[in-house]
Amino acid sequence: MSKTIVKTDKAPNPVGPYSQAVVLDGWVWTSGQVALDPATATLVGTDAATQAEQTLKNLRTVLETAGSGLDQVVRCTVYLTSMDDFAAVNEVYARFFTASHPSRSCVEVSRLPVGALVEIDAVARIAG
Repeated sequence: MSKTIVKTDKAPNPVGPYSQAVVLDGWVWTSGQVALDPATATLVGTDAATQAEQTLKNLRTVLETAGSGLDQVVRCTVYLTSMDDFAAVNEVYARFFTASHPSRSCVEVSRLPVGALVEIDAVARIAG
């Protein structure tokens, strides 16, 4: 029952003392992802839909590095700085989770790291 720390240069480096994800007993827990470009470490987009797209790409990359994928996600939490962006983020989210939708919570928060409008974390099974 040892845990494995997930690290890839194809997703943004953490902006604090945490891992991109942790694998334990066939499950992966991701840290929250925001819309940072992995190559430049700059925030992508100024609207929630554009940021949700990059956030979900980052999440997908971390999950795939861990040996999982979006199709294995059982739970997501979506953090928005404005619930006015709920519909726009849902539209993007639906393009990434097309088959079996994971359970999910969506909450409005006052601020997110690096000025992001959207943050998403996930729990997933390891594929296989």
